[in-house]
Amino acid sequence: MKTIKEWAPEDRPRERLLANGAETLSKAELLAILIGSGVPGKSAVDIMRTVLADYGDSLMSLAKASVQELTRYEGIGEAKAVTIIAACQLANQRLKEGLPKRMRINSSADAVEYFRPRMQDLQVEECHLLLLDQGMAVKGSVLLSRGGIAGASVDVRCLLRHAILGQAVAVVLCHNHPSGRKQPSREDDNLTRKAAEACGAVNIRFVDHIIFAGNDYYSYSENGKI
Repeated sequence: MKTIKEWAPEDRPRERLLANGAETLSKAELLAILIGSGVPGKSAVDIMRTVLADYGDSLMSLAKASVQELTRYEGIGEAKAVTIIAACQLANQRLKEGLPKRMRINSSADAVEYFRPRMQDLQVEECHLLLLDQGMAVKGSVLLSRGGIAGASVDVRCLLRHAILGQAVAVVLCHNHPSGRKQPSREDDNLTRKAAEACGAVNIRFVDHIIFAGNDYYSYSENGKI
């Protein structure tokens, strides 16, 4: 099998990017440019095609890979593994930059759009509180807790304190399930009930509690549980 240097110039990723633009290259070709070289019998593109195939051709899934997992592939050492992970995280940061700074939350779908770049790649459970003003514009968000794979505990008193200090008129609670299961647990149901009751007692609207599981999500509001 030919190495990239032995390919026709028009087929080489770097030359194609220079001639036609980065948008004409596949994910495997773009990542191959970053890792630079392959091994005998396998080009950098071949290696990245294999890696991406194992991660469902998803940069989101690849971003969750560890250095140890990636170095199991022939031709990928620690430096290349770090480069791949950094590239995937840069893509995630780019998504975050594209969010409007004063985004309005008019529906659960808007809250999902706001939180997805922040939550979908997490490997441990985090719980965030989105603070909204009278016009349902985002005032900011607060990290309430961070835990392990099994879960992260949330103190409703802490939640309420952040909402009051942030002068929020409405809030959205959001956390993730690293297990990939989007269905809420009994603990999630209890937290939702207590948080809604606490916010209602001080006239703060509890808009929704959203659970992320990879690229999927569960909304208490959309399911008629708020």
